[in-house]
Parts: sequence; C-alpha cells; structure tokens
Amino acid sequence: MSYKIPVQVSEVKLVYNSKVKPEDRPQIRKSQDAYWIFEANWGDQIELLETFNCLLLDRANRVMAFCPISKGGIVGTVVDLRLVFATALKARATSIILAHNHPSGNLFPSNADIALTEKFKQAGDILDIPVLDHLILTPQGKYYSFADECKI
Repeated sequence: MSYKIPVQVSEVKLVYNSKVKPEDRPQIRKSQDAYWIFEANWGDQIELLETFNCLLLDRANRVMAFCPISKGGIVGTVVDLRLVFATALKARATSIILAHNHPSGNLFPSNADIALTEKFKQAGDILDIPVLDHLILTPQGKYYSFADECKI
C-alpha cells in the first residue's frame, strides 16, 4: 500500500500598486494631519456605526494608503490585527496609524480601546512596524490622539 501526498497547493501573490508618486503623498507631521486624512476618507457613516481604518506610512511618514479594516455596529467593531499587519507587510509600510470612530460622540477611549491599542503596539514592535498613533474620531469633528496624550 502506498500513500501519495498531493502536490497541488495554493499560491499567494504579493502585489502593491501605488498610483501616487511618493513626493505627492501627504506627509504626517502631527496628529491633526492624520485626522484630516482620516476625516476626508471616512465616508458618510461616521455617526451611524463604528468603523476601524488605518493609514500605511513609508519611511518619510508619507501616506501610502488609507485602509478600511472593519465596520461594526453602533457600539463596536471587531478588529483583527493580523489583517492590519498583513496589509502593512504587503504594502511594505514602515509604520501605521490606527483610527476608529465613536458614533456616540464620546471622545475618550474605552478600556477595550486601550487594550486593543496596547496589543497593536506590541505586535508592531515585534514586526518592526511601529504604531505611531491611534485616533478616535467623533461625528462632531473632534478627535482623541493616543500619541498626543502619551498613551502609545
């Protein structure tokens, strides 16, 4: 009796197609720069449901991409950090900035927000893709920056 191992396997392709020249990409110098980019790209559901997005940055802190990660309900969304870092690795990002919204207008992070940020920070440190900031946006046009508050 012989046992035969299948030889067909799935293929994974790594592709990153930039449509914007590096010198034309917006550069992040402070949290407000990141906020403006997130706010401009968020969409019209900021007051309806919680959403999690991220910015992928190059070595000069220029934005390579805005990445929608997850949409949830009124009080939360599920975020898989593996998906975020797989995207960052695929795009060859050297750092990331995270953001989510609070449809309620509450500007301050919950315990779950703080724990998630710490989890991302630890993973980023291991992968050498630092998490530079995590913003919380509100429908009223305000934001909270973990970096500005020395929480990251």
